[in-house]
Amino acid sequence: MLNLNPKNYNIILASQSPRRKELLEKLGYTFKQITKEVEENFPKELAIEKVAEYLSNKKAAAYKNEIKTNDLLITSDTTVCLENEILGKAKSAAQASQMLKQLSGKTHLVITGVTLKSHTKSVSFSVTTEVQMKPLSAKEIEYYVQNFQPYDKAGAYGIQEWIGFIGVENINGSFYNVMGLPLKELYEEIINF
Repeated sequence: MLNLNPKNYNIILASQSPRRKELLEKLGYTFKQITKEVEENFPKELAIEKVAEYLSNKKAAAYKNEIKTNDLLITSDTTVCLENEILGKAKSAAQASQMLKQLSGKTHLVITGVTLKSHTKSVSFSVTTEVQMKPLSAKEIEYYVQNFQPYDKAGAYGIQEWIGFIGVENINGSFYNVMGLPLKELYEEIINF
């Protein structure tokens, strides 16, 4: 039988994302979920491809004094980058529509940074996926924003939702990375941690 957790860590997912919870469950792990508010700011001079990993490290650091001897904490952050700009989470329908208009007909990068932290060790990595979006009509954008939940997602969309079904023309890299956790790489890091 394959041992997914060879060192028998108590795995803790430090995220309130229902997608990350679902993905880690589907990977076969038993874990508990805890959350803490961490301000998602970063130095302005930081290269955009480094931001997700920086933020996942920052989130892990917030739990530094709470990790017990056999705990393995997993934190992550996902950024959507278009033409050297990070598109965050939309705070309104108008902002969500604007982000989707920006992504329409273009290729963008989705970068997820992940940190694994124990009592004595910390490892961080990031995975980048290219996503090509078809030109979206105003009606398609309006339908998605009105009928789905674009507000808790980087770039105001979920690839696993309707807009992903009809709007994503091509992806180069990990599909699950776009959902919020690069599963193959995370599995390998847990096995080797």
